[in-house]
Amino acid sequence: MDHQNPELESRRSDSFGRLSVASSSRRCSLSTSFSLARHSDDVIESESVSEAGDIGDRALHSNRVSASGRSHFSLENLAENGAVVPVQDDNLLEPYSDAAFPVAPDLENISPLSADAMVQHGEKKIDENEIPWLLEYVTCLLSLAVFGILGILVRYGLQKLFGPSVIGATSDRSYMYPDLPSNMVGSFLMGWFGVVFKGDIVKVSDQLAIGLTTGFLGSLTTFSGWNQKMLDLSVDGRWVFAFLGIFLGLFLVAYSIIFGIETAKGLKWLLHRRSHTRSCYSDSISHKYYCLSTFMVMLLLMLALLWSVFGSLARREFDSGSSEAQLFLACMVGPLGVWIRWYLARLNGRGLGKNATLKWMPFGTLAANVAAACVMAALATLKKAVNNKECNTVANGIQLGLLGCLSTVSTFVAEFHAMRESKHPWRAYAYAAITIAVSFTLGTLIYSVPVWVRAYS
Repeated sequence: MDHQNPELESRRSDSFGRLSVASSSRRCSLSTSFSLARHSDDVIESESVSEAGDIGDRALHSNRVSASGRSHFSLENLAENGAVVPVQDDNLLEPYSDAAFPVAPDLENISPLSADAMVQHGEKKIDENEIPWLLEYVTCLLSLAVFGILGILVRYGLQKLFGPSVIGATSDRSYMYPDLPSNMVGSFLMGWFGVVFKGDIVKVSDQLAIGLTTGFLGSLTTFSGWNQKMLDLSVDGRWVFAFLGIFLGLFLVAYSIIFGIETAKGLKWLLHRRSHTRSCYSDSISHKYYCLSTFMVMLLLMLALLWSVFGSLARREFDSGSSEAQLFLACMVGPLGVWIRWYLARLNGRGLGKNATLKWMPFGTLAANVAAACVMAALATLKKAVNNKECNTVANGIQLGLLGCLSTVSTFVAEFHAMRESKHPWRAYAYAAITIAVSFTLGTLIYSVPVWVRAYS
């Protein structure tokens, strides 16, 4: 017995040691797994709020399942993309073989490429039987152009309707700036077509959804026009009106999209649709091709008609220098602004640098709004310096059309709303403050300072 006790104690000690190692390994694995899950959730949320408004032509480069163009994190995809996942020791965990323990990947062995694939792994190879990518891309460009022109026309109509000549609710000399009604209407409709009903529209056509949200609503609303009117007030010494116009404008558009979302939810609840919306895109590739080709031809004919009509009207009215001449010119150059903004939207959700920092910041929308505000300020300075009818007509047409479509409030406020509803609501106010402060500061340097120094009237 005495001879067997040391051997028995040795076996027990060895067994307890193995169990201790196994338990420690499991605790480390669980801790790492939960930490990785929290990090992944934060990354996905940051990307989600940044892409809430638009992701540009990236939507055509990937076949993603969700309507927001996002993929979900899984350990299987980590392994597929080169992540090293530790394997359990069957001998150590044999007593607990019936239990399932999550296995976390070795973060030290994940390359930057694999970490990026952890979120962006959803991009798949294009099926040879799918619709040609060029056809989808051209249809999107045509949809953006046609709906962008419609957005310019509605924005111009709302300016006249609420302006001094009709209702008198807005004015160039007031914090109720002329583009405020269109920004509020566009933000309200963004809650409908860009948030609640977007999934239903996508079932009908991706190109239609892009045309409505990025094209029509993005062109109906304008950030550069809002910023320029605040600069005009500051140049005249109306600083209180300028800051009041900034804060009141942000408040009104922020609650316009909330009102739009809530009313759209109510309508959706009342409809009680029994079946899903029928999609033009059935399983048949030939049917998809036919639908998309038909839609493209319709858009092409509409764009050709619009450009021919507005081009002839612009030539006829150009010498008059009227607001109608500026509108016709704006409709000619507006689609270019929509296309640039749509292309810049591919930067949303990408972050900065190789590590993709600040993924929550929509750099595409930020770049479009700031660039449009700066160019608009430069054209306003040019009008002051040249001061003739032809220059004013061309500059106003570019401001109303190209720059009005390049900048957007509907997408901006959709991103703002998504950030405010996220786990980090402070990001919404940081994003708004950065966009407004940078645009107003650069606009002051480009427009206000030369006007003060040169004493332009």
